[in-house]
Amino acid sequence: MFKRLAQWVGAFFWLLGRNAITVFGGTLTTISALAIVALVALEVLGIIVSPYLGIFAFLILPGAFVFGLILIPVGAILQRRKERRLGIEAVAREGHILPKIDFNNPRTQRLAAMVVLLTLVNLFLVGATTYKSVVYMDSVEFCGEVCHSVMAPEFTAYKESPHSRVECVECHIGPGAPWFVKSKLSGAWQVFAVTFNTYEHPIPTPVESLRPSRDTCEQCHWPERFAGDRVRVIKKYSDDEANTPLHTVLLMHIGGANTQSGIHSWHIAPGRETSYVALDPQRQDIAMVRVKEADGTVVEYKKDGVDLTPEMLASSETRVMDCIDCHNRPSHIFEMPAEAVDKALRLNRIDPALPSVKRVAVQALEEVKGEDGDLEKIGRTMETHFRETFGDAYPSNAAQVEQAINEVKAIYGRNVFPEMNVTWGTYINNIGHTQFPGCFRCHDGSFSSADGKVINNDCTLCHNVLAMDEESPSVLSDLGIQ
Repeated sequence: MFKRLAQWVGAFFWLLGRNAITVFGGTLTTISALAIVALVALEVLGIIVSPYLGIFAFLILPGAFVFGLILIPVGAILQRRKERRLGIEAVAREGHILPKIDFNNPRTQRLAAMVVLLTLVNLFLVGATTYKSVVYMDSVEFCGEVCHSVMAPEFTAYKESPHSRVECVECHIGPGAPWFVKSKLSGAWQVFAVTFNTYEHPIPTPVESLRPSRDTCEQCHWPERFAGDRVRVIKKYSDDEANTPLHTVLLMHIGGANTQSGIHSWHIAPGRETSYVALDPQRQDIAMVRVKEADGTVVEYKKDGVDLTPEMLASSETRVMDCIDCHNRPSHIFEMPAEAVDKALRLNRIDPALPSVKRVAVQALEEVKGEDGDLEKIGRTMETHFRETFGDAYPSNAAQVEQAINEVKAIYGRNVFPEMNVTWGTYINNIGHTQFPGCFRCHDGSFSSADGKVINNDCTLCHNVLAMDEESPSVLSDLGIQ
């Protein structure tokens, strides 16, 4: 048995050992294959958990494996040419035009069997690693953690978002091969930018390269299904000592489903096409809005005071509205200090019983802009306030104060990234009109048509205000909302 095994191994090494290039290729392939198997085993067993393990196991090592496979026949071809020059091959062939392959020869049988076996093994490894590499490159881990410093702001915001369980590729690529290929070509350029540090700080919102939302968002959210009105309750806290809770209650006119009123009916209704001309890359400066009805009627609304010349029109972006023109940050949501503290108070991450904690927390966050020592400054500001407020009673309230300080520091850590020049308000959110212009990019009363029509800025187009910053609005009691 051992003699037969030795013959098989001898045939294998005779096949690979006739040329240095072939030897190197065989060695590289073998080591790469063993390393791939070892790394996969370590990952499966949970011994090593790292986003970079996948890069080596499914991208770098498979590349080395295939390169080694290519070197094996290259070395064999070069060896054959060398033997031909030396006349060795001519003697061996004895006048035959093609090499003599005699399957009655035991060595030839062993070589053929070894080649078939190794080919099957190689096909399995190449196929498995190719599939796994594609899956890995489409994973949240690869998108968010591999290029850590670059993607840290977006990945952190994604984990806190309503879509945190939706794979990145579901929104950024969507189904189908064309956009998959396009994304990989774009990814190759991004790898270059990260390698040579040529990317922007902060990285811009990729509004120009996103796939139309009908191919991504609308896989789950159907415009035809949006209809009716919804009650929305916004709870925030006052800046007084008691952190008095205040409620705003809105009746949102959702629209959609081929209705003629409501938010979605005008912006993305199936029978109506709304487009606009943006003068800036981030689509904040709108110069003209065009509405095309189902019967072909077109109305153009131009912004007062803007002379949109043919040259400006040619150099600007004309875009048909879809979901992301308003919901431009549905997953990567960066908060402003006041709304972030309100959220923490609602979730009891900060104790509302702490005197003036809303005002002090917001002040501490607004005073820091993304510099060394920001976290220490936040801690000093808040601790100083509560030591002065509680006096001798501070020790009995120290746990609540420490929890509040830690949460405010966490808010800072989720929204401010000095190494990427990301601070408060860096990324614009177009939903609403409180923190940023949002709706008022078009609905500010300054867009009019040639026949005198104006894009309405009446609040009741989108919502009715049932209560505004009231401590205990009666409408909540009437609706049975706590």
